[in-house]
Amino acid sequence: MAVDSTLSSPLSPPACEKDAKALHFIEETTRHADMVQEKVLAEILSRNAEVEYLKPFKLGGATGRETFKSKIPVITYEDLQPEIQRIANGDRSAILSAHPISEFLTSSGTSAGERKLMPTIQEELDRRQLLYSLLMPVMNLYVPGLDKGKGLYFLFVKSETKTPGGLLARPVLTSYYKSEHFKTRPYDPYMVYTSPNETILCADSFQSMYSQMLCGLIERQQVLRLGAVFASGLLRAIRFLQLHWQSLVNDIETGTLNQRIVDPSIRDCISKVLKPDQKLAAFIRNECSKENWEGIITRIWPNTKYLDVIVTGAMAQYIPTLDYYSGGLPLACTMYASSECYFGLNLNPMCKPSEVSYTIMPNMAYFEFLPHEPGSAGLTRDSPPKLVDLVDVEVGKEYELVITTYAGLYRYRVGDILRVTGFHNSAPQFHFVRRKNVLLSIDSDKTDEAELQAAVQNASQRLCEFNTSVVEYTSYADTKTIPGHYVIYWELLVKDSADSPTK
Repeated sequence: MAVDSTLSSPLSPPACEKDAKALHFIEETTRHADMVQEKVLAEILSRNAEVEYLKPFKLGGATGRETFKSKIPVITYEDLQPEIQRIANGDRSAILSAHPISEFLTSSGTSAGERKLMPTIQEELDRRQLLYSLLMPVMNLYVPGLDKGKGLYFLFVKSETKTPGGLLARPVLTSYYKSEHFKTRPYDPYMVYTSPNETILCADSFQSMYSQMLCGLIERQQVLRLGAVFASGLLRAIRFLQLHWQSLVNDIETGTLNQRIVDPSIRDCISKVLKPDQKLAAFIRNECSKENWEGIITRIWPNTKYLDVIVTGAMAQYIPTLDYYSGGLPLACTMYASSECYFGLNLNPMCKPSEVSYTIMPNMAYFEFLPHEPGSAGLTRDSPPKLVDLVDVEVGKEYELVITTYAGLYRYRVGDILRVTGFHNSAPQFHFVRRKNVLLSIDSDKTDEAELQAAVQNASQRLCEFNTSVVEYTSYADTKTIPGHYVIYWELLVKDSADSPTK
Protein backbone atom coordinates (compact mmCIF):
# COMPACT_ATOMS: atom_id res chain seq x y z
CA MET A 1 0.00 0.00 0.00
CA ALA A 2 1.29 3.46 -0.89
CA VAL A 3 1.41 5.91 1.99
CA ASP A 4 1.62 9.57 2.83
CA SER A 5 3.32 11.93 0.44
CA THR A 6 2.32 15.27 -1.00
CA LEU A 7 -0.25 16.35 1.61
CA SER A 8 0.65 14.29 4.60
CA SER A 9 0.02 17.04 7.16
CA PRO A 10 -3.53 17.44 8.54
CA LEU A 11 -5.82 20.03 7.03
CA SER A 12 -5.87 22.90 9.54
CA PRO A 13 -6.65 25.26 11.09
CA PRO A 14 -10.38 25.32 10.34
CA ALA A 15 -12.27 28.58 10.02
CA CYS A 16 -15.13 27.48 12.29
CA GLU A 17 -16.51 24.46 14.15
CA LYS A 18 -18.50 23.31 11.13
CA ASP A 19 -15.34 23.38 9.03
CA ALA A 20 -13.47 21.47 11.71
CA LYS A 21 -15.95 18.59 11.43
CA ALA A 22 -15.68 18.55 7.64
CA LEU A 23 -11.89 18.57 7.67
CA HIS A 24 -11.85 15.83 10.31
CA PHE A 25 -14.10 13.74 8.07
CA ILE A 26 -11.69 14.21 5.14
CA GLU A 27 -8.73 13.23 7.30
CA GLU A 28 -10.38 10.14 8.76
CA THR A 29 -11.82 8.94 5.45
CA THR A 30 -8.55 9.35 3.55
CA ARG A 31 -6.45 7.90 6.38
CA HIS A 32 -8.50 4.71 6.33
CA ALA A 33 -9.14 4.68 2.59
CA ASP A 34 -8.70 0.95 2.11
CA MET A 35 -11.00 0.06 4.98
CA VAL A 36 -13.63 2.50 3.71
CA GLN A 37 -13.40 1.00 0.24
CA GLU A 38 -13.85 -2.51 1.61
CA LYS A 39 -16.94 -1.35 3.51
CA VAL A 40 -18.39 0.46 0.47
CA LEU A 41 -18.06 -2.63 -1.74
CA ALA A 42 -19.62 -4.85 0.93
CA GLU A 43 -22.56 -2.46 1.29
CA ILE A 44 -23.15 -2.29 -2.45
CA LEU A 45 -22.98 -6.06 -2.94
CA SER A 46 -25.06 -6.96 0.11
CA ARG A 47 -27.90 -4.58 -0.66
CA ASN A 48 -27.91 -5.52 -4.36
CA ALA A 49 -27.30 -9.24 -3.94
CA GLU A 50 -30.64 -10.19 -5.52
CA VAL A 51 -30.64 -7.80 -8.48
CA GLU A 52 -31.06 -9.35 -11.90
CA TYR A 53 -27.73 -8.12 -13.28
CA LEU A 54 -25.64 -9.85 -10.60
CA LYS A 55 -27.46 -13.18 -10.40
CA PRO A 56 -25.74 -14.86 -13.41
CA PHE A 57 -22.34 -14.32 -11.78
CA LYS A 58 -23.30 -16.45 -8.76
CA LEU A 59 -21.68 -14.40 -6.03
CA GLY A 60 -23.51 -16.54 -3.49
CA GLY A 61 -23.87 -13.65 -1.08
CA ALA A 62 -20.13 -12.97 -1.06
CA THR A 63 -19.16 -9.32 -0.57
CA GLY A 64 -15.37 -9.63 -0.60
CA ARG A 65 -13.08 -8.14 -3.20
CA GLU A 66 -11.50 -11.30 -4.52
CA THR A 67 -14.78 -13.00 -5.32
CA PHE A 68 -16.11 -9.78 -6.80
CA LYS A 69 -13.07 -9.32 -9.04
CA SER A 70 -12.97 -12.93 -10.17
CA LYS A 71 -16.63 -13.10 -11.18
CA ILE A 72 -17.82 -9.63 -12.24
CA PRO A 73 -16.66 -8.45 -15.70
CA VAL A 74 -15.36 -5.00 -16.52
CA ILE A 75 -17.91 -3.28 -18.75
CA THR A 76 -18.63 -0.19 -20.84
CA TYR A 77 -21.85 1.72 -21.41
CA GLU A 78 -22.63 -0.35 -24.49
CA ASP A 79 -22.67 -3.51 -22.36
CA LEU A 80 -25.35 -2.01 -20.11
CA GLN A 81 -27.57 -0.53 -22.81
CA PRO A 82 -30.11 -3.42 -22.85
CA GLU A 83 -30.68 -3.12 -19.09
CA ILE A 84 -30.81 0.68 -19.21
CA GLN A 85 -33.29 0.58 -22.06
CA ARG A 86 -35.57 -1.75 -20.13
CA ILE A 87 -35.55 0.61 -17.15
CA ALA A 88 -36.15 3.59 -19.44
CA ASN A 89 -39.10 1.77 -21.00
CA GLY A 90 -40.76 1.28 -17.63
CA ASP A 91 -39.48 -2.00 -16.18
CA ARG A 92 -39.47 -1.36 -12.41
CA SER A 93 -38.02 -4.69 -11.33
CA ALA A 94 -34.66 -4.81 -9.53
CA ILE A 95 -32.50 -4.94 -12.64
CA LEU A 96 -29.39 -3.03 -11.54
CA SER A 97 -30.21 -1.77 -8.06
CA ALA A 98 -32.36 -2.99 -5.18
CA HIS A 99 -33.32 0.64 -4.63
CA PRO A 100 -35.70 2.10 -7.23
CA ILE A 101 -34.06 4.04 -10.06
CA SER A 102 -35.28 7.59 -9.36
CA GLU A 103 -34.17 9.18 -12.64
CA PHE A 104 -31.53 9.08 -15.35
CA LEU A 105 -28.62 11.50 -15.35
CA THR A 106 -27.57 12.44 -18.86
CA SER A 107 -23.97 12.77 -19.91
CA SER A 108 -22.78 15.65 -22.07
CA GLY A 109 -22.16 13.30 -24.97
CA THR A 110 -18.48 14.24 -25.23
CA SER A 111 -17.16 10.72 -24.92
CA ALA A 112 -18.61 9.26 -28.08
CA GLY A 113 -20.80 11.98 -29.54
CA GLU A 114 -23.98 10.57 -28.03
CA ARG A 115 -25.91 11.24 -24.84
CA LYS A 116 -25.78 8.49 -22.25
CA LEU A 117 -28.42 7.68 -19.63
CA MET A 118 -26.93 6.98 -16.21
CA PRO A 119 -29.25 5.37 -13.65
CA THR A 120 -29.30 6.94 -10.20
CA ILE A 121 -31.14 6.43 -6.92
CA GLN A 122 -32.55 8.97 -4.50
CA GLU A 123 -29.86 8.55 -1.85
CA GLU A 124 -27.14 9.57 -4.31
CA LEU A 125 -28.28 13.16 -3.72
CA ASP A 126 -27.12 12.76 -0.12
CA ARG A 127 -23.71 11.56 -1.29
CA ARG A 128 -23.35 14.44 -3.73
CA GLN A 129 -24.46 16.92 -1.07
CA LEU A 130 -21.84 15.50 1.28
CA LEU A 131 -19.07 16.19 -1.22
CA TYR A 132 -20.38 19.72 -1.83
CA SER A 133 -20.31 20.34 1.92
CA LEU A 134 -16.55 19.69 1.99
CA LEU A 135 -15.60 22.26 -0.65
CA MET A 136 -15.82 25.50 1.31
CA PRO A 137 -14.13 24.15 4.47
CA VAL A 138 -11.13 23.35 2.26
CA MET A 139 -11.29 26.68 0.41
CA ASN A 140 -11.45 28.57 3.73
CA LEU A 141 -8.01 27.19 4.58
CA TYR A 142 -6.56 29.16 1.67
CA VAL A 143 -8.81 32.23 1.30
CA PRO A 144 -9.89 33.91 4.54
CA GLY A 145 -12.97 36.06 4.97
CA LEU A 146 -15.27 34.39 2.45
CA ASP A 147 -18.12 34.71 4.98
CA LYS A 148 -17.93 38.49 4.64
CA GLY A 149 -19.43 38.63 1.16
CA LYS A 150 -21.13 36.66 -1.59
CA GLY A 151 -20.40 34.49 -4.58
CA LEU A 152 -21.52 35.45 -8.08
CA TYR A 153 -22.08 32.05 -9.67
CA PHE A 154 -23.68 31.59 -13.07
CA LEU A 155 -25.66 28.40 -12.55
CA PHE A 156 -28.28 27.05 -14.95
CA VAL A 157 -30.79 24.27 -15.33
CA LYS A 158 -30.97 22.55 -18.69
CA SER A 159 -33.77 20.85 -20.55
CA GLU A 160 -35.10 17.59 -19.22
CA THR A 161 -37.10 14.86 -20.89
CA LYS A 162 -38.99 11.79 -19.80
CA THR A 163 -38.20 8.28 -20.93
CA PRO A 164 -41.01 6.13 -22.39
CA GLY A 165 -41.45 4.65 -18.92
CA GLY A 166 -41.89 8.06 -17.30
CA LEU A 167 -38.49 8.58 -15.62
CA LEU A 168 -36.87 11.99 -15.83
CA ALA A 169 -33.67 12.24 -17.87
CA ARG A 170 -31.63 15.35 -17.18
CA PRO A 171 -28.07 16.56 -16.46
CA VAL A 172 -26.71 15.85 -13.00
CA LEU A 173 -26.49 19.54 -12.05
CA THR A 174 -30.05 20.19 -13.17
CA SER A 175 -31.10 17.31 -10.92
CA TYR A 176 -29.18 18.85 -8.00
CA TYR A 177 -30.41 22.42 -8.49
CA LYS A 178 -34.03 21.22 -8.64
CA SER A 179 -33.66 19.06 -5.54
CA GLU A 180 -34.68 20.10 -2.04
CA HIS A 181 -31.02 19.70 -1.07
CA PHE A 182 -30.31 22.86 -3.08
CA LYS A 183 -33.59 24.75 -2.95
CA THR A 184 -34.04 24.50 0.82
CA ARG A 185 -30.38 24.42 1.81
CA PRO A 186 -29.72 25.91 5.27
CA TYR A 187 -28.09 29.31 5.53
CA ASP A 188 -24.31 29.19 5.47
CA PRO A 189 -22.39 32.49 5.54
CA TYR A 190 -19.68 30.92 3.39
CA MET A 191 -22.16 29.87 0.69
CA VAL A 192 -24.27 32.95 -0.02
CA TYR A 193 -24.97 33.67 -3.70
CA THR A 194 -26.00 36.91 -5.36
CA SER A 195 -28.36 34.90 -7.59
CA PRO A 196 -31.73 34.04 -6.03
CA ASN A 197 -32.90 30.46 -6.57
CA GLU A 198 -35.61 31.70 -8.94
CA THR A 199 -33.01 33.05 -11.38
CA ILE A 200 -31.06 29.78 -11.36
CA LEU A 201 -34.13 27.58 -11.78
CA CYS A 202 -35.55 29.48 -14.76
CA ALA A 203 -35.36 27.21 -17.80
CA ASP A 204 -35.11 30.13 -20.24
CA SER A 205 -31.37 30.69 -20.69
CA PHE A 206 -31.66 34.39 -21.57
CA GLN A 207 -33.88 35.28 -18.63
CA SER A 208 -31.72 33.24 -16.27
CA MET A 209 -28.43 34.78 -17.42
CA TYR A 210 -29.84 38.31 -17.56
CA SER A 211 -31.29 38.20 -14.05
CA GLN A 212 -28.19 36.56 -12.54
CA MET A 213 -25.95 39.16 -14.17
CA LEU A 214 -28.21 41.99 -12.98
CA CYS A 215 -28.13 40.75 -9.39
CA GLY A 216 -24.35 40.41 -9.60
CA LEU A 217 -23.99 43.99 -10.82
CA ILE A 218 -26.30 45.37 -8.13
CA GLU A 219 -24.25 43.67 -5.43
CA ARG A 220 -20.88 44.14 -7.09
CA GLN A 221 -19.13 45.31 -3.93
CA GLN A 222 -20.28 42.20 -2.06
CA VAL A 223 -18.87 39.75 -4.60
CA LEU A 224 -15.80 37.89 -3.30
CA ARG A 225 -15.67 35.14 -5.91
CA LEU A 226 -17.00 34.56 -9.42
CA GLY A 227 -17.79 31.17 -10.78
CA ALA A 228 -19.49 28.84 -13.21
CA VAL A 229 -19.24 25.09 -13.59
CA PHE A 230 -16.83 25.27 -16.52
CA ALA A 231 -14.50 28.02 -17.72
CA SER A 232 -16.50 28.26 -20.93
CA GLY A 233 -19.61 29.11 -18.90
CA LEU A 234 -17.94 32.06 -17.19
CA LEU A 235 -16.69 33.37 -20.53
CA ARG A 236 -20.23 33.11 -21.92
CA ALA A 237 -21.33 35.32 -19.03
CA ILE A 238 -18.69 37.93 -19.90
CA ARG A 239 -19.76 37.80 -23.54
CA PHE A 240 -23.37 38.24 -22.42
CA LEU A 241 -22.36 41.37 -20.49
CA GLN A 242 -20.63 42.72 -23.59
CA LEU A 243 -23.82 42.28 -25.61
CA HIS A 244 -26.39 43.43 -23.05
CA TRP A 245 -24.72 45.93 -20.71
CA GLN A 246 -26.75 48.83 -22.05
CA SER A 247 -30.06 47.14 -21.13
CA LEU A 248 -28.68 46.17 -17.74
CA VAL A 249 -27.52 49.73 -17.09
CA ASN A 250 -30.96 51.03 -18.04
CA ASP A 251 -32.58 48.68 -15.52
CA ILE A 252 -30.25 49.86 -12.76
CA GLU A 253 -30.68 53.53 -13.68
CA THR A 254 -34.47 53.44 -13.74
CA GLY A 255 -35.13 50.70 -11.20
CA THR A 256 -37.33 48.83 -13.67
CA LEU A 257 -36.73 45.33 -14.99
CA ASN A 258 -36.34 44.67 -18.73
CA GLN A 259 -39.65 43.63 -20.31
CA ARG A 260 -37.97 40.60 -21.88
CA ILE A 261 -37.90 39.09 -18.40
CA VAL A 262 -41.39 37.64 -18.17
CA ASP A 263 -40.92 34.87 -15.60
CA PRO A 264 -43.16 36.04 -12.71
CA SER A 265 -41.00 34.45 -10.00
CA ILE A 266 -37.92 36.26 -11.30
CA ARG A 267 -39.75 39.59 -11.59
CA ASP A 268 -40.98 39.19 -8.03
CA CYS A 269 -37.59 38.43 -6.48
CA ILE A 270 -35.72 41.04 -8.55
CA SER A 271 -38.21 43.74 -7.51
CA LYS A 272 -36.96 43.31 -3.95
CA VAL A 273 -33.37 44.26 -4.83
CA LEU A 274 -33.69 46.50 -7.91
CA LYS A 275 -33.90 50.19 -6.99
CA PRO A 276 -32.89 53.24 -9.08
CA ASP A 277 -29.14 53.76 -8.70
CA GLN A 278 -27.79 56.33 -11.12
CA LYS A 279 -24.29 56.26 -9.62
CA LEU A 280 -23.94 52.52 -10.15
CA ALA A 281 -25.44 52.78 -13.63
CA ALA A 282 -22.95 55.49 -14.59
CA PHE A 283 -20.04 53.41 -13.29
CA ILE A 284 -21.03 50.31 -15.24
CA ARG A 285 -21.73 52.34 -18.37
CA ASN A 286 -18.28 53.92 -18.15
CA GLU A 287 -16.48 50.59 -17.71
CA CYS A 288 -18.42 48.62 -20.33
CA SER A 289 -18.31 51.29 -23.00
CA LYS A 290 -14.52 51.18 -23.11
CA GLU A 291 -13.04 49.29 -26.05
CA ASN A 292 -10.50 47.56 -23.84
CA TRP A 293 -12.10 44.91 -21.62
CA GLU A 294 -8.86 43.69 -20.09
CA GLY A 295 -9.39 43.15 -16.37
CA ILE A 296 -13.13 43.84 -16.65
CA ILE A 297 -13.92 41.33 -13.88
CA THR A 298 -11.85 43.07 -11.25
CA ARG A 299 -12.87 46.50 -12.54
CA ILE A 300 -16.56 45.74 -11.99
CA TRP A 301 -16.18 43.33 -9.07
CA PRO A 302 -13.09 44.78 -7.31
CA ASN A 303 -13.20 42.52 -4.24
CA THR A 304 -13.05 39.25 -6.18
CA LYS A 305 -10.45 36.93 -4.70
CA TYR A 306 -10.60 34.06 -7.20
CA LEU A 307 -12.54 32.47 -10.05
CA ASP A 308 -14.22 29.16 -9.27
CA VAL A 309 -14.28 27.23 -12.55
CA ILE A 310 -13.09 23.94 -14.01
CA VAL A 311 -10.06 24.62 -16.20
CA THR A 312 -8.67 21.09 -16.48
CA GLY A 313 -8.90 18.85 -19.53
CA ALA A 314 -10.47 20.54 -22.55
CA MET A 315 -11.23 23.65 -20.45
CA ALA A 316 -7.52 24.50 -20.25
CA GLN A 317 -7.81 26.32 -23.57
CA TYR A 318 -9.74 29.12 -21.83
CA ILE A 319 -7.09 29.97 -19.24
CA PRO A 320 -5.42 32.81 -21.22
CA THR A 321 -8.78 34.45 -21.92
CA LEU A 322 -9.84 34.18 -18.28
CA ASP A 323 -6.51 35.72 -17.26
CA TYR A 324 -7.15 38.56 -19.69
CA TYR A 325 -10.62 39.38 -18.38
CA SER A 326 -9.74 38.88 -14.70
CA GLY A 327 -6.32 40.47 -14.55
CA GLY A 328 -4.78 37.14 -13.60
CA LEU A 329 -6.99 36.18 -10.65
CA PRO A 330 -6.35 32.69 -9.22
CA LEU A 331 -8.37 29.93 -10.86
CA ALA A 332 -9.80 27.41 -8.41
CA CYS A 333 -10.79 23.90 -9.54
CA THR A 334 -12.57 22.49 -6.53
CA MET A 335 -14.06 19.09 -7.38
CA TYR A 336 -14.09 16.17 -9.78
CA ALA A 337 -17.43 14.64 -10.73
CA SER A 338 -19.46 13.19 -13.57
CA SER A 339 -22.98 11.99 -14.28
CA GLU A 340 -21.90 8.45 -13.30
CA CYS A 341 -20.54 9.39 -9.88
CA TYR A 342 -19.00 12.18 -7.81
CA PHE A 343 -15.36 11.29 -7.24
CA GLY A 344 -13.38 13.71 -5.11
CA LEU A 345 -12.08 17.18 -4.39
CA ASN A 346 -9.01 19.36 -4.77
CA LEU A 347 -7.34 19.79 -1.39
CA ASN A 348 -5.13 22.56 -2.78
CA PRO A 349 -7.69 24.57 -4.76
CA MET A 350 -5.50 27.65 -5.24
CA CYS A 351 -2.74 25.82 -7.07
CA LYS A 352 -1.89 26.55 -10.68
CA PRO A 353 -4.31 24.98 -13.19
CA SER A 354 -1.53 22.79 -14.58
CA GLU A 355 -0.94 21.38 -11.08
CA VAL A 356 -4.55 20.54 -10.20
CA SER A 357 -4.92 17.14 -8.56
CA TYR A 358 -8.09 15.66 -7.13
CA THR A 359 -8.13 13.50 -4.03
CA ILE A 360 -10.52 10.59 -4.50
CA MET A 361 -12.93 10.32 -1.56
CA PRO A 362 -13.20 6.58 -0.89
CA ASN A 363 -16.75 6.77 0.50
CA MET A 364 -18.30 7.88 -2.81
CA ALA A 365 -18.11 4.53 -4.65
CA TYR A 366 -15.84 1.52 -5.04
CA PHE A 367 -12.91 2.51 -7.23
CA GLU A 368 -10.60 0.41 -9.36
CA PHE A 369 -7.99 1.46 -11.88
CA LEU A 370 -7.04 -0.08 -15.18
CA PRO A 371 -3.37 0.65 -16.02
CA HIS A 372 -3.30 2.74 -19.18
CA GLU A 373 -0.58 2.30 -21.74
CA PRO A 374 -0.69 4.94 -24.50
CA GLY A 375 -1.31 3.26 -27.82
CA SER A 376 -2.58 0.03 -26.29
CA ALA A 377 -5.67 -1.59 -27.72
CA GLY A 378 -7.31 -1.96 -24.30
CA LEU A 379 -9.07 -4.99 -22.88
CA THR A 380 -9.70 -8.12 -24.90
CA ARG A 381 -11.09 -11.54 -24.04
CA ASP A 382 -7.59 -12.98 -24.32
CA SER A 383 -6.12 -10.42 -21.93
CA PRO A 384 -8.31 -10.30 -18.80
CA PRO A 385 -8.13 -7.03 -16.90
CA LYS A 386 -5.71 -6.61 -14.06
CA LEU A 387 -7.24 -3.76 -12.13
CA VAL A 388 -5.56 -1.99 -9.23
CA ASP A 389 -7.28 -1.01 -5.99
CA LEU A 390 -7.53 2.62 -4.91
CA VAL A 391 -4.68 2.56 -2.40
CA ASP A 392 -2.38 0.50 -4.64
CA VAL A 393 -1.97 2.86 -7.59
CA GLU A 394 1.55 4.13 -8.26
CA VAL A 395 2.68 7.73 -8.46
CA GLY A 396 3.46 8.82 -12.00
CA LYS A 397 1.43 6.11 -13.70
CA GLU A 398 -1.75 6.60 -15.72
CA TYR A 399 -4.97 4.67 -15.21
CA GLU A 400 -8.46 4.46 -16.59
CA LEU A 401 -11.07 4.92 -13.88
CA VAL A 402 -13.43 2.00 -13.18
CA ILE A 403 -16.30 2.38 -10.70
CA THR A 404 -18.86 0.32 -8.84
CA THR A 405 -21.70 2.48 -7.50
CA TYR A 406 -24.62 2.19 -5.12
CA ALA A 407 -26.93 3.00 -8.06
CA GLY A 408 -26.06 -0.14 -10.01
CA LEU A 409 -22.92 0.34 -12.09
CA TYR A 410 -20.57 -2.61 -11.56
CA ARG A 411 -16.94 -2.38 -12.69
CA TYR A 412 -17.95 0.32 -15.14
CA ARG A 413 -15.29 2.02 -17.26
CA VAL A 414 -15.86 5.76 -16.95
CA GLY A 415 -13.43 6.58 -19.76
CA ASP A 416 -11.36 9.12 -17.82
CA ILE A 417 -7.59 8.79 -17.96
CA LEU A 418 -5.94 9.92 -14.72
CA ARG A 419 -2.30 10.30 -13.66
CA VAL A 420 -1.35 9.68 -10.03
CA THR A 421 0.45 12.70 -8.56
CA GLY A 422 0.65 11.73 -4.90
CA PHE A 423 -1.35 10.74 -1.86
CA HIS A 424 -3.20 12.48 0.94
CA ASN A 425 -2.88 10.01 3.78
CA SER A 426 -3.65 6.73 1.96
CA ALA A 427 -6.01 8.20 -0.65
CA PRO A 428 -4.42 8.88 -4.06
CA GLN A 429 -4.48 12.20 -5.84
CA PHE A 430 -4.99 12.32 -9.58
CA HIS A 431 -4.39 14.78 -12.37
CA PHE A 432 -7.10 14.55 -15.01
CA VAL A 433 -5.35 13.77 -18.29
CA ARG A 434 -8.18 13.39 -20.78
CA ARG A 435 -11.29 11.52 -21.79
CA LYS A 436 -10.55 8.23 -23.49
CA ASN A 437 -12.37 9.03 -26.71
CA VAL A 438 -12.02 9.87 -30.38
CA LEU A 439 -12.84 13.39 -31.47
CA LEU A 440 -11.80 13.14 -35.09
CA SER A 441 -11.19 10.26 -37.43
CA ILE A 442 -10.06 10.02 -41.03
CA ASP A 443 -9.91 6.44 -42.29
CA SER A 444 -7.98 4.55 -39.59
CA ASP A 445 -6.48 7.72 -38.10
CA LYS A 446 -7.65 8.61 -34.58
CA THR A 447 -7.09 11.99 -32.96
CA ASP A 448 -8.16 12.37 -29.34
CA GLU A 449 -8.92 15.37 -27.15
CA ALA A 450 -5.43 15.76 -25.72
CA GLU A 451 -3.73 15.65 -29.14
CA LEU A 452 -6.14 18.15 -30.66
CA GLN A 453 -5.75 20.55 -27.77
CA ALA A 454 -1.95 20.25 -27.88
CA ALA A 455 -1.99 21.06 -31.61
CA VAL A 456 -4.14 24.14 -31.03
CA GLN A 457 -1.96 25.33 -28.16
CA ASN A 458 1.23 24.88 -30.17
CA ALA A 459 -0.17 26.71 -33.16
CA SER A 460 -1.62 29.49 -31.02
CA GLN A 461 1.86 30.36 -29.77
CA ARG A 462 2.34 32.07 -33.11
CA LEU A 463 -0.38 34.53 -32.11
CA CYS A 464 1.48 35.78 -29.05
CA GLU A 465 3.56 38.18 -31.13
CA PHE A 466 0.29 39.83 -32.19
CA ASN A 467 -0.98 40.09 -28.59
CA THR A 468 -3.79 37.73 -29.55
CA SER A 469 -5.10 34.51 -28.00
CA VAL A 470 -7.55 31.74 -28.90
CA VAL A 471 -10.93 32.08 -27.16
CA GLU A 472 -12.62 29.03 -28.65
CA TYR A 473 -12.10 26.48 -31.38
CA THR A 474 -14.01 23.78 -33.18
CA SER A 475 -12.99 21.24 -35.78
CA TYR A 476 -14.12 18.69 -38.32
CA ALA A 477 -12.60 16.05 -40.57
CA ASP A 478 -12.56 17.07 -44.25
CA THR A 479 -12.48 13.96 -46.42
CA LYS A 480 -13.27 15.69 -49.72
CA THR A 481 -9.57 15.90 -50.53
CA ILE A 482 -6.99 13.13 -50.79
CA PRO A 483 -5.38 12.84 -48.35
CA GLY A 484 -8.05 13.97 -45.93
CA HIS A 485 -7.23 16.64 -43.38
CA TYR A 486 -8.58 18.33 -40.28
CA VAL A 487 -10.04 21.83 -40.40
CA ILE A 488 -9.88 23.89 -37.22
CA TYR A 489 -11.81 27.13 -36.77
CA TRP A 490 -10.56 29.66 -34.23
CA GLU A 491 -12.33 32.47 -32.42
CA LEU A 492 -9.65 34.99 -31.50
CA LEU A 493 -9.33 37.61 -28.78
CA VAL A 494 -7.43 40.52 -30.33
CA LYS A 495 -6.09 42.67 -27.49
CA ASP A 496 -4.71 45.39 -29.78
CA SER A 497 -6.68 46.04 -32.95
CA ALA A 498 -3.75 47.98 -34.42
CA ASP A 499 -1.62 44.82 -34.35
CA SER A 500 -4.12 42.19 -35.48
CA PRO A 501 -2.83 38.96 -37.06
CA THR A 502 -5.52 39.33 -39.74
CA LYS A 503 -3.92 42.48 -41.12
